[in-house]
Amino acid sequence: MKTILLIEDHELLRLNTAEMLGLAGYAVQAAADGQAGLNLAQTHPPDLVVCDIMMPLLDGYGVLACFRQTPRLAGVPFLFLTAKIDRADQRHGMALGADDYLTKPFQEAELLSAISGRLHRFRDLQSDYDLSGDGLHEFLTDARAVGQLE
Repeated sequence: MKTILLIEDHELLRLNTAEMLGLAGYAVQAAADGQAGLNLAQTHPPDLVVCDIMMPLLDGYGVLACFRQTPRLAGVPFLFLTAKIDRADQRHGMALGADDYLTKPFQEAELLSAISGRLHRFRDLQSDYDLSGDGLHEFLTDARAVGQLE
């Protein structure tokens, strides 16, 4: 079972989204702010992150930057789910290394499709590389390049 880390400061949205993901067959770790989410990820690395941007303590951009700078978390697929709808915000998130950027309100099918697609892409990319340090470096370089093409 794949584990999704959901980082969302709005309690009702966090609870509803976590329930939806659980019903879809994912194990869910939930955090109410960016710092709590980062702490969870460092102790229990997730298979994928769904993260809001505007949050207390550490915003989503900061969480993503920490993920990309931490070798153990750098390759984890990262999706923004946010109320920030400006194209400049979307481009900024993608430039930082986000794998997808969805806006609220969102459709359940849209989120589940984005998650499934990113997990499959990650699995497909991962299987092409050996498990050595060189293989990991090559994988991360290629994964970042894929994110920049979108």
